[in-house]
Amino acid sequence: MELVKIIRKIRINIACVQETKWIGSKARDVDGYKLWCSGSEGRGNGVGISVDEDLSEQVVEVNRVSNRVMTIKLVIGRSSLNICSAYAPQVGLNEEEKRRFWEVLDEVVHDVPSLEKIFIGGNFSGHIGALLIGYGDVHRGFGFGDRNDAGATILDFARAFGSEFLLFKE
Repeated sequence: MELVKIIRKIRINIACVQETKWIGSKARDVDGYKLWCSGSEGRGNGVGISVDEDLSEQVVEVNRVSNRVMTIKLVIGRSSLNICSAYAPQVGLNEEEKRRFWEVLDEVVHDVPSLEKIFIGGNFSGHIGALLIGYGDVHRGFGFGDRNDAGATILDFARAFGSEFLLFKE
């Protein structure tokens, strides 16, 4: 309910949420928004996508990939728009889990047909830093502080998809 109050107040039509800690896969209508979520059996991780009532009628597909990645597809006029909510493993978790997350996200992005658009909203558990050094093709200068290893991974991922993939601050 608090999320809906906030996004309604600042007039957000679509919001990606992470670390929801919701159990299982659900869909709920909450005060003019539809919320789809994908969680685990435990109370960790979890992602969701909230869409206002007007746009929620345009949702034609929901793909709950894991408790860290999910997508919805909207058809608006003649265009298809894919929204992905992603939650990367935090620093300190095992490298295999991190590698698997990036492989899954890579598959999700590659599965979007070239004529469709994809927007990814997520918590990638990294800092891309304030400086563009070596990543001016995908970094738009909206970072802060210093880049860490996880931030370099984010930038490398963006670069793998070419100039269509740009990073902006949350």
